[in-house]
Amino acid sequence: MSMNRIYLMSLAALVLTCRPCAAEITLERPGDREFVRDNAELLSPEDEQQIKTICDKLLTDKATPIIVITIESMAKHGGDGMRIETFATLLFDQWQIGQAEINGQIWNTGILFLVSNGDRKARIELGAGWKRDKDQLCLQIMNEQIIPHFRQKDFSGGIKAGVTALDAMARELELPKSAVPERQKQWWEPLVLVGFLAVGVFTVVSLIRRGTGGWAWLMWAGLFGVLGFILYQMLNSSRHSGSGGGGFSGGSFGGGFSGGGGASGSW
Repeated sequence: MSMNRIYLMSLAALVLTCRPCAAEITLERPGDREFVRDNAELLSPEDEQQIKTICDKLLTDKATPIIVITIESMAKHGGDGMRIETFATLLFDQWQIGQAEINGQIWNTGILFLVSNGDRKARIELGAGWKRDKDQLCLQIMNEQIIPHFRQKDFSGGIKAGVTALDAMARELELPKSAVPERQKQWWEPLVLVGFLAVGVFTVVSLIRRGTGGWAWLMWAGLFGVLGFILYQMLNSSRHSGSGGGGFSGGSFGGGFSGGGGASGSW
């Protein structure tokens, strides 16, 4: 039995042990392929339909459900005084979002996208199968795709942009273009190019004057070491690129539980 399997089974046992003493979130769960509960009425009919289409295809292709929930406030649903991270974790586990296993393989890649309008907070909560590998990407989605729309009172557009980006994340694709306006180039950025050119000139001079014993080789070795590390991290992040066979016909809820990963935002 692999260490990953042992880890996830232990985490599942801990969740199940603690669940009876957890607070009850008073929200009605969506249907197996409904995907959306817009209790705060933030979505336009057109955007809601597009979101459902995106979520349905992702569930079929990757056995990964995205559940979108909007609420007026956490206090209204049993979460008075709670942090949104706690509320989202409890809701995720209460509904058991995602499939715990598929064909004997631990899966648990459910995604909860929660928006609490009155609290001015949003949360992306990930199933334990993601571990913490996508936390930084979720934070990027929150800060670049969701919150900029929310600050402009475009809640429907922000939720749709968030779901679109989460779909890309689950498929290991490049994220859509950021909703944050492109920044102006800083005055010092051309100096970086000049610096690289200077290093190149230094390398040539060093090789001519001192041969392979020059300091230039140490500088380039350090540079390529950093680039190699970055490439390794990019390749290692593709572990979740597999699908559930390309034709998963089940629903959104099947014993999944939160692993605590994800990201939060406020506006």
